[in-house]
Amino acid sequence: MQLCDSTVLQKYMNIGLVLEGGGMRGVFTAGVTDCFLDNKIFFPYIIGVSAGASNGLSYASRQRGRARKCDIEMLSERNYIGLKYLITSGCIMDYDFLFDELPKKLMPYDMQAYLKSGRYVMVATSCATGKPVYFDTPTDFDDLLLKCKASCSLPFVCRTVTVEGVPMLDGGISDPLPVERAKEDGYAKRVVVLTRNLGYRKNEKFSRVPPFIYPKFPKLREALSTKNARYNRELAHIEELERAGEIVVIRPKNPLRVNRLERSAKRLDDLYREGYECAESSLAAIRALAKRDF
Repeated sequence: MQLCDSTVLQKYMNIGLVLEGGGMRGVFTAGVTDCFLDNKIFFPYIIGVSAGASNGLSYASRQRGRARKCDIEMLSERNYIGLKYLITSGCIMDYDFLFDELPKKLMPYDMQAYLKSGRYVMVATSCATGKPVYFDTPTDFDDLLLKCKASCSLPFVCRTVTVEGVPMLDGGISDPLPVERAKEDGYAKRVVVLTRNLGYRKNEKFSRVPPFIYPKFPKLREALSTKNARYNRELAHIEELERAGEIVVIRPKNPLRVNRLERSAKRLDDLYREGYECAESSLAAIRALAKRDF
């Protein structure tokens, strides 16, 4: 396990950061984490799901603006979302670009900064069991990218990603809001970044996934069929923890106009700015949380 570097402020050493996914809605998280970097707020533990895992890596590697550029500027330049990729590669996004060319050539991660930043956990879902898998602080660059790709691989529109012999998909299927995992890992105080507004709930009238979809993975079908109810329970739990003062939640103020596969640069930039502003308005609460004794 890597030790935190000297840039991590001691007053935040007892707080874990939890990052929800949400596809392109994750640009809200990019705004939040850039605000943290600007204010020298570093947490020793980060757990991210799907887009939260991807965007969180730029924060862990201390690269301000990287996630925003990937999510907005590079999307405009390379148009890496579309049906053509689903037809040609089996994924709605150009994952060869996102997990190879982009992080290896165009915008490399600062691996030294990442390795000094503390624990970095990414959540994926095992197709065999339908249960979450937690990748704890990968240290090899290619292994890090592979596990991040697994965490981000959306069901139905992306191929499974095999990690250590196990086919995997998006972590949001099995543990979309891993606040309890952060607590199990030693962080009762948590800052949670959501990509939906207060009061949002998913529709639970979701028909069961038919057997011809993922025929080899009945446990995955079961997890997919129950994921909305699981997500809603976790949201209710988060709201309880927030009222109790155990966590600080940063979320969009209003229902979003940005969808999971959004391609409008204007809408994405507006959401990035909202993320930054929401984080800025939460700084005092985070500092107060750090001082509280549980």
